Amino acid sequence: MPTSRILLWSGLTAAAGGAVLCVLGWYGISGERFAERQLPYLASCTVPGAALVVAGTVLFVAAYALPVRPPEPRTDSPVRAPGTEEETPPPSSDGPPLRVPGGTLAHRPDCPLVAGKREAVEVGEAALAPCPVCEPWPP
Repeated sequence: MPTSRILLWSGLTAAAGGAVLCVLGWYGISGERFAERQLPYLASCTVPGAALVVAGTVLFVAAYALPVRPPEPRTDSPVRAPGTEEETPPPSSDGPPLRVPGGTLAHRPDCPLVAGKREAVEVGEAALAPCPVCEPWPP
């Protein structure tokens, strides 16, 4: 996010500066009758001003086009090497498998997908696939 904020304010500043240069160039050109006396204003104010307006617009758009990444979660635990994380065991309980009406999966009673749901009922004789989270029976 700091990068997008920098791009945003840089773009706004560049575009504003370019607009000021364009106005100064126009004012200088409008006071001169002959084209050869207008060229210095065109070269020193109007063209660079237009370039700054374009650059500011590009920076402004880039500030909104950058993908926004969520902040990294802070962990107080020690950092482990990849592949050495301890896997959490699947939930287990001794109760009969449950299902949600209209569902296609059988769950253990303490599975996070059905825990606390009043509409969960026992599987009974229904042929359901095992939940991949809680694995209610061995494959």
